[in-house]
Amino acid sequence: MRTCTTNAQLRAALQRHRTDNLSIAFVPTMGNLHEGHLNLVRRAKAMCDIVVVSIFVNPLQFGPNEDLDNYPRTLAADKEKLFSEGVHLLFAPGVEEIYPEGMQSQTVVSVPDLGDTLCGASRPGHFDGVTTVVSKLLNIVGPDVAVFGEKDFQQLSIVRKMVKDLCMPVDIVAVATARDDDGLAKSSRNGYLTSRQRSIAPLLHETLANTREAIACGFDNFLQLESHARMKLLQAGFEPDYFAIRDARTLRAVTDGTEEIAILAAARLGNTRLIDNVRLALNPVSDWGMLADA
Repeated sequence: MRTCTTNAQLRAALQRHRTDNLSIAFVPTMGNLHEGHLNLVRRAKAMCDIVVVSIFVNPLQFGPNEDLDNYPRTLAADKEKLFSEGVHLLFAPGVEEIYPEGMQSQTVVSVPDLGDTLCGASRPGHFDGVTTVVSKLLNIVGPDVAVFGEKDFQQLSIVRKMVKDLCMPVDIVAVATARDDDGLAKSSRNGYLTSRQRSIAPLLHETLANTREAIACGFDNFLQLESHARMKLLQAGFEPDYFAIRDARTLRAVTDGTEEIAILAAARLGNTRLIDNVRLALNPVSDWGMLADA
């Protein structure tokens, strides 16, 4: 595995592979890699000849009171994991390489509507930072395929819209959320949890799954379901940011034309912000349908 720290190094390495007509898959990460990230790498490897992984903690997507300075950075351990998975190229640039003129002078890519709700409402500017860095990375790498996880379903939806709207020639591939045995979605931020908080944390996914089951059984008072879920989380010690039942395509209210429901939640447990989601595919004949994979 070769590590590149500049755009020029990476592009030169990839050009040789393109000359050999090899396909390229890209997995963008912020490092501190866990099994969820490695599942993305494995999907990328199964789809293309060459796999590129980036590790870049993007300051543009962090708010002023968020955990940029404390975000876990484990580059040496990450390199070992990527080498073991057979990754060909690691792109690990510094901030000055991605933002050579500083972040204040950076052209910003903004996806309207999808980025204004849920996490976009509670973390102003966050998704502008995400889409800006993802667009830059896609332009630097120029992959045939880019692989993202479904844990941050809103981010996945926004990236897909950005790629479509900007006519980027890359296929966005989604991989199901990796979970611990008790259902907690794997996340780099799980390491912030105390042992007691870790024992409580699986309730977030349990509440999402129970809400999905209620809808599948025909309960359609979504406001009541959302309120009940938030109360359950509060009583367990969470500070819910949102618990929302939405159209999976638009992330807006469910309508008669909705084909798939996304149930999304974000909540703090101590100092740790957890996000998760489940989805429900609707049966067009009976309106309420079978359960989709989480």
